[in-house]
Amino acid sequence: MVENTKHVVRFLQKHIQKIGQNADLNRNKKIWKKVVLKKKCGSYIRIIDQQSTDQKSIFRKKRQRKGIFIMADKMIENNQVVIMGEIVSPFTFSHQVFGEGFYLVDVMVKRLSESQDIIPVMVSERLVDVSQDYQGEWICISGQFRSYNRHEEKKNRLVLSVFARELSFVEEEDDSVKSNQIYLDGYICKPPVYRKTPLGREIADLLIAVNRPYGKSDYIPCICWGRNARFVEQFEVGTHIQLWGRIQSREYQKKIGEDEYEKRVAYEVSVSKLEYLEEEEE
Repeated sequence: MVENTKHVVRFLQKHIQKIGQNADLNRNKKIWKKVVLKKKCGSYIRIIDQQSTDQKSIFRKKRQRKGIFIMADKMIENNQVVIMGEIVSPFTFSHQVFGEGFYLVDVMVKRLSESQDIIPVMVSERLVDVSQDYQGEWICISGQFRSYNRHEEKKNRLVLSVFARELSFVEEEDDSVKSNQIYLDGYICKPPVYRKTPLGREIADLLIAVNRPYGKSDYIPCICWGRNARFVEQFEVGTHIQLWGRIQSREYQKKIGEDEYEKRVAYEVSVSKLEYLEEEEE
């Protein structure tokens, strides 16, 4: 009986090596012998199959992780911003994530109409020395337009900023390069509001959700003009769209009391081009 047990153990060791397992039979010698002596060789087969299944699940998880990385890349591509302008504020601390500090800085970007937009930019301390004062210097930033909810006075306020992925200092403004560009691929999450200004100009306000990796989303307010405004008026919540434009800032008065107002700045995307995307049927 003992000889038979040795033969079975040797056979199983060779079989496990063939399927690429690193099982240590000697470590579990007593258990394996006990199974053989009880003539339950099927248990061995079940153990081997289970290990083989575990190996397959590892490969499957690796493929899933690879898929997550590919999906993350696609989600990064659906929100792209490039701005170039003058730094007009010092760096102020915003928050810290896993020991990495993030700071806000204001960048002034010129429009073709010679007016200006002041755009807040979120920068990691690992991209630039945030202890230095760079006011008056020109910078080019590429990244994403992101949002988060800040709780204020029992209400949530949508806070927007450009999240810098890369930045570089430039000698001066390059007139041949567009200094304010944004591309978004997202879904309408509120019914568009179409209206006319006192001067008769057609505009439509919409809020789109742009997916981000790890189940997050950014909610970006946008404004369309003219025929684009009429076009988006018919869109329903959940409509998939792509748009191109620029980030703009505008001041407004927020009523905080009976006769008290507070000056605030709103940020939105001024849309120059828009496309409707049809969802593929499964």
